[in-house]
Amino acid sequence: MTFHERLLADTTDARATLVTLPIIQRALAGDIPRETYIDFLTQAYHHVRHTVPLLMACGARLPARLEWLRTAIGEYIEEEMGHQEWVLDDIAACDADRAAAAASEPSLATELMVAYAYDTIARGNPVGFFGMVLVLEGTSVALATRAATSIETSLGLPRTAFSYLLSHGDLDIEHAGFFEGLMNRLDDPDDQAAVVHAARRFYVLYGNVFRSLRTSDVDVRHEEAA
Repeated sequence: MTFHERLLADTTDARATLVTLPIIQRALAGDIPRETYIDFLTQAYHHVRHTVPLLMACGARLPARLEWLRTAIGEYIEEEMGHQEWVLDDIAACDADRAAAAASEPSLATELMVAYAYDTIARGNPVGFFGMVLVLEGTSVALATRAATSIETSLGLPRTAFSYLLSHGDLDIEHAGFFEGLMNRLDDPDDQAAVVHAARRFYVLYGNVFRSLRTSDVDVRHEEAA
């Protein structure tokens, strides 16, 4: 069994818990209000804008023996540059306030997920950051295109409101093979353990981001009154 195969096997239960969340199943069925989709995009903006800084921080902390992985991170950075702007464009296409979304504060769940990513790199084994890559890219491959199609149909939003989901569904399929190759080159048991540990944590943390989304007009009114 390759390390990538073991990584997937060791995180099966955590991945299943995420993808079976009611909010995700509702999104796949197109059964979410416009406000929930905008809230999802807003939280996506708040973590996507950290992708390149996190990749740079990870690359800077890698030991010399993983120079090949640092080179691969350079390719990731080139691919991921500016994707937070795609998210803001989608928000504007939903007739929501692009500037307000960019100026907003992330939810507690989103802030904690991002903070854990930085902490993994700075305090733990920086290779563990690839656990976050597995969770976010793997979830996109499995769900993004399906969810975008269903939500577009049910809410009657323009295709321009789904550039982030649609592009990442397709882009992350390409990334999946690249990621698999990188993981299978990791031969140090400590590096492998760090990726598995972080992936399991990020499935929980990313699930909490979805759990925190506003799911009805009642949620929106409650937040505005708070």
